[in-house]
Amino acid sequence: MFKPVFDPSLYDTATLQPSYWEATATRHDFPVLRGDVACDVAIIGGGYTGLACAYHLAKDYGIEAAVLEAGPIAWGASSRNGGFLSFPPSKLGIGEMIARYGLEETRRFFADLRAGADYPRQIAAEEGFDIRLQGDGTFDAAHNRHAFEGLKASAEAHEHVGIRTRLYTKEEFTEIGHGGTEQFGGLHVDGGGGLHALAYAMGLAQAAQRRGAHLYAKSPVERWERQGALHRLITPAGTVTAKRVVFATNGWTPDGLHRSIDARVWPALSNIVVTRPLTEAELKAAPYVTETPVSNTRKLLFYYRLLPDRRFLFGARGDTSGSPQAAATMRAWMERRIGELFPAWKGVSTDYFWRGLVALSLKLAPSVGRVPDDPSVYYGFAYHGSGVIAAPLAGRYLAQAIAGSGEVDVPAPLAGLPPRFPLASLRRPALALVYAGYGIKEWLGDRRPSRS
Repeated sequence: MFKPVFDPSLYDTATLQPSYWEATATRHDFPVLRGDVACDVAIIGGGYTGLACAYHLAKDYGIEAAVLEAGPIAWGASSRNGGFLSFPPSKLGIGEMIARYGLEETRRFFADLRAGADYPRQIAAEEGFDIRLQGDGTFDAAHNRHAFEGLKASAEAHEHVGIRTRLYTKEEFTEIGHGGTEQFGGLHVDGGGGLHALAYAMGLAQAAQRRGAHLYAKSPVERWERQGALHRLITPAGTVTAKRVVFATNGWTPDGLHRSIDARVWPALSNIVVTRPLTEAELKAAPYVTETPVSNTRKLLFYYRLLPDRRFLFGARGDTSGSPQAAATMRAWMERRIGELFPAWKGVSTDYFWRGLVALSLKLAPSVGRVPDDPSVYYGFAYHGSGVIAAPLAGRYLAQAIAGSGEVDVPAPLAGLPPRFPLASLRRPALALVYAGYGIKEWLGDRRPSRS
């Protein structure tokens, strides 16, 4: 029986989060699975990973796939993220990655991510849907003077693995990015930008369906049986029998469906607020200029962007409860923090608030592959908050593997399952300890004397 890591309200697949994306895009309906169907590949999870995998299986290889989603298609992170086309999807520094996997494989990893940053634009153009792209690349903003030194090192590391960057002083970044109390310089990273999260997901879904994939909403997999070489996935109103199965559930990956995947994912909450539209005077007073997405250098980062209608989207890592009461507290805290970062916006109201799960792992990088003791089962998860690029990339890797030899050819940082969390029931309290440690380090760091 699936036991949720967070408050059960987060796992209510009958409820859609009241997000800005839901309010400003058309959500298309897909059927519930009824009866028994057979296909080549069954995909558990109807987000970016599963949709991209199904699309490429159908379009590029003529392989029939069925996508099973517990809620509406793109119910999870694929309709709740901030729409940031940013990378890397890892908590490993570039130097750590090179030490662990070697320079060649790390460069290959970043080359694939850089190409993945162009994928949404390419598929939207090919399939004829609008993802409402904004900005050019992404920015990292130093939240204090010491963090700016870290940006200098980050610029050198990115260039070392083939990613172009440009460093800006505080004064320069104020002119082309934004000002505020936690801006002490910025780093531009080439590739990516911002998009409309739900419009992208719905575009992928409709494209996959047009190409021949079968998409089933509100069809959670409740049981998984083996019939010789075949898999039988049982949902409330039907079954899917398939030769191969893909796990594409990321932060909502349940324990109990397949023993090899159990306790590999460490989910964490992320929260987003969106303000009312800001006036030109308010934007000038901040000042806030750029439409390029920004993340700051805090361990428990803030990430933010100016939307096309001049609303401000502001995201932060969340509480470790997930309860509705904790959500209300988190929203109030985020509204206050916007006013502290941009004093000219103190008291500006927010019209939207939503939350969802990002997937971390003890490997500190995504995992894309197939289960060693059951090679007909594939997986792609643990995007560490950067799934808009990484998840469709994982789906494409998996489609290519399934259509080919079966071996998943990925850069070394992506290969293999992460270690299991030793005591799975303690993932939530362990996360609270990690957050507390980060908070103490940042409190001490903010109080380090400046040498300037």
